[in-house]
Amino acid sequence: MDYYGGMPRLPSIVLACCVVLASWGQSQAAEPETGAPPQNSKLTAELFYQILVSELSLQNDDIASAYGLTLDAARRAQDPVLFQRAVEVALRGRDGGAALQASKAWQQAFPDSLEADRYVLQLVVGLNKMAEALAPAQRLLARVQEADRGANIVFVSRFFTRASDKVAAAEVLEKALAPELGRADTGPVAWAMVGNLRLLAKDSAGALAAARKGAALNPVSDDIAVLSVNLLDADFESAQALLLPFLAAKTSPDIHMGYVRKLLDLQRYSDALSRVETLNQTHPAYAQAWLVRGSIELQNQAFAKAEQSLKRYLSLLSAQEPGDVQTGAETAVTSPGAVQAYLLLSQIAQKNKDPLQALAYLGQINSPQDTAKIQLRRAMVLAQQGKMEEARALIRQLPEKDTDDARNKINLELQLLRDNHQEQAAYGLLTQALKSFADDAELRYELAVSAEKLGRPDEMEHILRAVIASKPDYHAAYNALGYSLAERNLRLGEARVLVQKALGFAPDDPFIIDSLAWVEYRSGNLAEALALLQKAFKARPDPEIAAHLGEVLWVLQRPEQAMAAWQAGLELNRENETLQSTIVRLRGKL
Repeated sequence: MDYYGGMPRLPSIVLACCVVLASWGQSQAAEPETGAPPQNSKLTAELFYQILVSELSLQNDDIASAYGLTLDAARRAQDPVLFQRAVEVALRGRDGGAALQASKAWQQAFPDSLEADRYVLQLVVGLNKMAEALAPAQRLLARVQEADRGANIVFVSRFFTRASDKVAAAEVLEKALAPELGRADTGPVAWAMVGNLRLLAKDSAGALAAARKGAALNPVSDDIAVLSVNLLDADFESAQALLLPFLAAKTSPDIHMGYVRKLLDLQRYSDALSRVETLNQTHPAYAQAWLVRGSIELQNQAFAKAEQSLKRYLSLLSAQEPGDVQTGAETAVTSPGAVQAYLLLSQIAQKNKDPLQALAYLGQINSPQDTAKIQLRRAMVLAQQGKMEEARALIRQLPEKDTDDARNKINLELQLLRDNHQEQAAYGLLTQALKSFADDAELRYELAVSAEKLGRPDEMEHILRAVIASKPDYHAAYNALGYSLAERNLRLGEARVLVQKALGFAPDDPFIIDSLAWVEYRSGNLAEALALLQKAFKARPDPEIAAHLGEVLWVLQRPEQAMAAWQAGLELNRENETLQSTIVRLRGKL
């Protein structure tokens, strides 16, 4: 019979029980010495029955009984496998307290067990019992081979990143790592772990102090360099100073590349280009640096240089990774880096008005997951040739598996139209799309943007107020309406209220700060406008913010500073219409 007394199928239960018993048997077994008498197992009939019943209880979701029986069996047999099983049973029942109790019983029975200490540490941190975390952490750190100390410091520190109270976790970790913090070999990685945890606790000053102490022990430590890169957001100048010795040495190119990416995130494009050029010189075979360099050069409209860098990347990639990534089929899938390079090369060919070459580069890509990007780039080439309807048809031919695909196609077509200054067509697309996505706040917001671009400010205002009414937390609508009023020099008091409302939702958003600055500028508060714009541009270098910053400086009769701000904006995007029109309006020329 398959069932017994309403229990689940016996074969599966017996199998589960046998797995537990086999593991236990392995823990009990030892290689017998030659001629030594055989050792009898500690498994008695009573213990076997108890383990069997615990597994039956677990199969019937009686977690409490299964846990109690397993933990009792573990204590009676004094076996680590059964202690671990008790922990697993408790965790299956989402009972952290019971799991911790079993882990502590296991640790008490086997004081030298690293596995027991790992469970105890993980559980006390997860339960935010930070006062109990120090002892198991110290034991784990102490019982390790000298050659493995650095890796073990990282391993133990990662448990603490899961704590809800990151401040307390950082304090306990520092105490646990105290014997390591002054050592020249392990001190840097120990301070780096403390600093990373402080950074997670939003204590950037404490993280910087940890980085400095680690750098004092070893100024070219990889671990301290990574921490310093992460600190660039909080204190760029101080973190940069810590990085200088590391950057001057021929150290890990991966960390140098991480630094470049951070500079790009901070939109410090000139610094990023300079650093990646240095990386190309010190590590010429490091392919990824050539890809990033080409991307920056393309953004700077240095098309010939960008093309050369991207082709160098593809050449290195081909040598290092011949054949790309293979699927199970005959056709090779283009690697992600190569996809990006070909897309950028296609864009360069398009800028050079060579549509055949642009399409040829796209033809080199075989990447199903990038189909939408490739199709959009093909559409861009067609649009450049004046074939807008064919271009739009390419986007519409993309397959739709669900509503997300349909919605994404609208975004792609909208981008195509806006990039080609087809605002009336964009307005029509959005109007039609809202018949299918009537409650989509983002689409209605984009329709308001189109209405303003078409010179219909009253319609834009009506749409944005409807968006705010239906979705009161959509801060982009408050910001757009407030900025529009300020730009038209209308109802500045209301404009300030709207922008401040948007800031309440996103207090650090540089574009909203820019909007508030524009309200202050229109209100005649030039000093306040300047301070806000400088803050916004520092947080997010952007051509439109640069346009506003330059205008305020111009009105304050600081023409050299104004032109410097505009030049910085032109380096970001020479084709930005707001920036171009501002410079021509005030200077009379670009």
